[in-house]
Amino acid sequence: MAAKKSSFLDKVLGRIGRLDKADLQLVIKRLARERAFLETLFNSIEDGVLVVDEGGKILYVNQAVTHLIGLKADSAEGTQIADALPGLDWKAILRSADASKTYESHEFEIEWPRPRFLRLHVAPFDRETAEQPGLALILHDATEARQKTFEAIESERIQALTLLAASVAHEIGNPLNALHIHLQLLEREIGKLRKLKPKQSRRTPKRTPGTEGKSSDDVESISEKMQGYLDVAKGEIDRLDYIVSQFLEAIRPSALDLKPVSLNDVLADTLKLLRPELDNRDLTVEEKLNPALPNAPMDAAQIKQVLVNLIKNAMQAMNRGVLTLETGEGLDGVWVSVADTGGGIPQEKINRIFDPYFTTKTKGSGLGLMIVQRIIREHGGQIGVESSPDQGTRIKIWLPLHERKPKLLAVHGGEE
Repeated sequence: MAAKKSSFLDKVLGRIGRLDKADLQLVIKRLARERAFLETLFNSIEDGVLVVDEGGKILYVNQAVTHLIGLKADSAEGTQIADALPGLDWKAILRSADASKTYESHEFEIEWPRPRFLRLHVAPFDRETAEQPGLALILHDATEARQKTFEAIESERIQALTLLAASVAHEIGNPLNALHIHLQLLEREIGKLRKLKPKQSRRTPKRTPGTEGKSSDDVESISEKMQGYLDVAKGEIDRLDYIVSQFLEAIRPSALDLKPVSLNDVLADTLKLLRPELDNRDLTVEEKLNPALPNAPMDAAQIKQVLVNLIKNAMQAMNRGVLTLETGEGLDGVWVSVADTGGGIPQEKINRIFDPYFTTKTKGSGLGLMIVQRIIREHGGQIGVESSPDQGTRIKIWLPLHERKPKLLAVHGGEE
């Protein structure tokens, strides 16, 4: 078996008693250069590197740690790791790593200095080679990777829903159309029944089967009841047809017709459409529009649909409340917000409002906000939701000022 290769430090320590002052200075300079090299190396990587002793006291941090968890490099040494990252059971982690002497991995979320999802790798030092026992901690920012995973999962879910919707639309659409046609025929026959009146004649009047012995008043009463039942059936068929069409609209990809448009103009058209309903509900509308708002590339019809959904949700959440509509510019984009003074959305439900069929309304389809999310995502925009119990809800839509351009592969070797 080959002998273990000695390091530079091992060689120096082996003959340190024979070194003179000049040799010691050379050794110190070389060690300083190696330390500076390692410092530069550790500070150049994106992952955070911490070294802690077996008691959990921080001995070293690189610059990436300060960006990831907001720990200051100049005051980090000597701090307890449990104080720097209080979200984990550090006693159990230190105990487990010290006992197993193996590599461990943990995942957790932090809220400060900004929300992130971190992956922690723990590696104990070898007691035989290390100067003192301890742990090396590697912090990896997995926020983007996790977001991509969620997006992939959601994309697969949308594809599955699309296939399901196509099947449902085919299987339900034809029976719904047949029912609708037969209800129209039935309504026509009820109209004929209402026109039947006893004739004052010597001849016995011809009666429709089932009306023998019935007076005109009885026929009219039965006709009204039948019409009532018919209206209920037609209403339910229309509701089923609406749900199917909304579901298809929510998940079916649609081509965008992007043109430079003023978000203020789209909002004005939407308000003009919904003004009668707003007035009927006796709601106060406050407009805080930025008059200098630049045009942004958008599909005006689809953004109008987004605003219709958001404003209708706000209207239905209030009773004689205040609807606040605001536009502005920032972060290389334009934004519009819709705020109400309703009862708000419970905290435990706010993360589910974009899920299909989830609704906080008694007669909602649960697809409106899913449509909003799809349209804004196709525009490359973002959605923010703020809600407080008994104070209302504010939804903010951000749209980019510049259309995303496709990335082209670089050409090498002078070829075009």
